[in-house]
Amino acid sequence: MQPQANYDSEFCGSLPIHLTNLIQPYGVLLVIDRDNLNIIQSSENTQDVFSKPVTEVVNTPLVSFIGNAALQDLQGKLGDDFTNKIPAIWEINGHRYVVLVHRSPEYLVVEIEGTPHSAGPADAFVKVYQELKYVMTAIEGAESIEKACHLAASELKRISGFDKVMVYQFDTDWNGYVIAESREPDMEKYFQFTFPASDIPKQARQLYLKNPYRLIPDRNYQPVKLYPVVNPITNSFIDLSDCNLRSVASVHIEYLGNMGVTASMSTRILYKDQLWGLIACHHKTPRYLSYEMCSVFEMLSGIISMKIASFKNQEAASRQNFISSTWAYIVEKVYRSEDLYENLMAPDGVMKLLNASGVVLSKGNKFQVSGLVPHDGALDELLLWLHTRELRKVYATDSMRVDYEYAKDFEGDAVGMLVIPINYVKDQYLILFRPERVRVINWGGNPEERIQFEKNEKNYHPRNSFKQWQQKVSGISLPWRDEELNAAETLRSFIYEYETSPSNQVKE
Repeated sequence: MQPQANYDSEFCGSLPIHLTNLIQPYGVLLVIDRDNLNIIQSSENTQDVFSKPVTEVVNTPLVSFIGNAALQDLQGKLGDDFTNKIPAIWEINGHRYVVLVHRSPEYLVVEIEGTPHSAGPADAFVKVYQELKYVMTAIEGAESIEKACHLAASELKRISGFDKVMVYQFDTDWNGYVIAESREPDMEKYFQFTFPASDIPKQARQLYLKNPYRLIPDRNYQPVKLYPVVNPITNSFIDLSDCNLRSVASVHIEYLGNMGVTASMSTRILYKDQLWGLIACHHKTPRYLSYEMCSVFEMLSGIISMKIASFKNQEAASRQNFISSTWAYIVEKVYRSEDLYENLMAPDGVMKLLNASGVVLSKGNKFQVSGLVPHDGALDELLLWLHTRELRKVYATDSMRVDYEYAKDFEGDAVGMLVIPINYVKDQYLILFRPERVRVINWGGNPEERIQFEKNEKNYHPRNSFKQWQQKVSGISLPWRDEELNAAETLRSFIYEYETSPSNQVKE
């Protein structure tokens, strides 16, 4: 079987899901003019909070609903550039509501939680903090990424009451692998399943960089329109990228239904300011989470992100230390013996440095080999192919058959390849190989059926089944890591400098 296909979707990834102009009904959304703090746009469900129809709310001063004290507090925070999201408590019609104010250059977007906020007992914060402290301590003490994720899944399920909590890790092609799961017995098991990238398309992934979580309390909701439809300042649909209330694409609603899920919540996990994975929560029946509980998820996602970053940084440092010490050893041997290629071709040379199973030196119209490499006839063909590429920098692939049509004739010992050009004009190269690593992927449903278009080729639907679908992936090796590619480039420069140095001329 060919290497794993790319299951992302350009079509799904191009849909403007941030311009829906619709919200979910578990809150009310206002758009405020920054200059005069008048309400210029609102969701049509204002009756739920303001006890007035939307036509009587729009084009009125915000202060008439929240009072001078709350307005002055808001104005004071608007002068602080610390954050673009300002949480507050506003009293409206005798009830206290949690609100979140989003700042943009031309207007403010206000999300009002639909359920009045209860101050609760004095020890409420202490109780929440104790729960958080316990989970934080457990995660910080975890000995691996997998253990940290399992702890996060089980503890978040306990705290939130969701039927299932999963931790979902993205691979280099944006497919998601379920690294941890905690669930009720009647919920379908997805642990160690992989889901195609199109399930969370590109533009949805990008929104998680702006918004830490996504809550859908009830997929059967009726979307609420904004009034007026067009924002009077921008004369366009409003960008709802930062809004928790933003309505959900119908295909995602159908996707949840096919999973048997009514309520869901997803919280991001970041590494180096990029999306590493998600905490995905599912519930069979409607389930609303308060702003406070959503904040708990947001806080714990930050803790998990830091823990994962710590592990990955340690792993990268360990690999770099190994490469640095091996490189220093090779250089010392080269200068001590004054034989560059003998030391590079030795078992403790470039193969050890770059974690390869075989190496070929093409120089002087001859091959010098070490370890597991293709036969000479295959190497002759490979050399002709490399000559056409005119390599000036390191070339690496974990699946030769993707670029090289004759790779299928190679043995399983030569599937991944890294080429260090010494002099491409004279066909002089160091060529390293890695063996095949056959993998079995358990997909959550057949990834080839991830999107199903209707006959009109415009409307489409997600797959109906998420049952295990196995794929055997062959013709691929371990990937070449960034540290190894950097070391290969360093080696290329070293060979050039060594050979061109007057005191180290190497005879052909």
